Amino acid sequence: MTQIAEDSFEQVLNSIQGLSMIDLKEAAFVDPYGMVGILEMGELLKSEGIKKTLFLPESEDVLKYLERMDFFKFAGKYFSLEPPEPQISGRYRRNAYSDVLLEITPIEKSDDIHYIVGKVKRRANEILKKHLHYDERAINGFIVALSEVCQNIIEHSKTMGFVGIQKYHFQNLNKNVVKIAVMDIGIGFKKSLSERFSLKDDSEAIEKALLHGASRYADEGRGHGLAAVRRFVNQWNGRLSIRSGTARLSIIPDWARGKEKEAGLAYFPGAQINIMLAEV
Repeated sequence: MTQIAEDSFEQVLNSIQGLSMIDLKEAAFVDPYGMVGILEMGELLKSEGIKKTLFLPESEDVLKYLERMDFFKFAGKYFSLEPPEPQISGRYRRNAYSDVLLEITPIEKSDDIHYIVGKVKRRANEILKKHLHYDERAINGFIVALSEVCQNIIEHSKTMGFVGIQKYHFQNLNKNVVKIAVMDIGIGFKKSLSERFSLKDDSEAIEKALLHGASRYADEGRGHGLAAVRRFVNQWNGRLSIRSGTARLSIIPDWARGKEKEAGLAYFPGAQINIMLAEV
């Protein structure tokens, strides 16, 4: 597998079934969704008392990027890394020109969200203003949307999650794009919402939360978080996908590709959210 991203998530998930290792040796590109996805697979295996070997990419550029995103800070907790100490020449040093908006960061409690928001706010002007040409209002909208997807983990997952954010330049679009990945392996949408609603499957549960603002809470004003995220993403012509259980629902703008509805996927617990925002 040369690309570890949302497109190949199902492939990675299917390939780890029954194998004692995960082989990323050929990987030439790994984005935040790919990194956070691998860590969440590790979190799931750990909960089952399994620790697999993770063969790291042979590409030094990819290793440097994994280090820059703090992947190694967490990977050793879930996997036996091979090689155990990857050789990276000229260790990365963060500078003002970095494209990383947020290294991989765990989300367990509300304090984590305050920390994440503070860190992203400090870097938002540099990246969102300069590269996506967002104004103050758009940046504030971005921060609110980020808070909401992180809050979703705390309210619905009952477990830890991870978030990572990075800017890329898409050659085929000739545009800068920011990718945000937020994931957990908690109870997922169907179980969370089934306390209040009768739901036939994961697709219906995601749809209810994303398109109708449904919440597990009866209180007025609760549960509009993802609906607010959807409005923000639509307003800025972004791409949004939510995977939970065996289904994925996506909002796809004209510049992106993918399927709007997918069902019958390999079961994976919790919620996996991917947001892509393009330069305006």
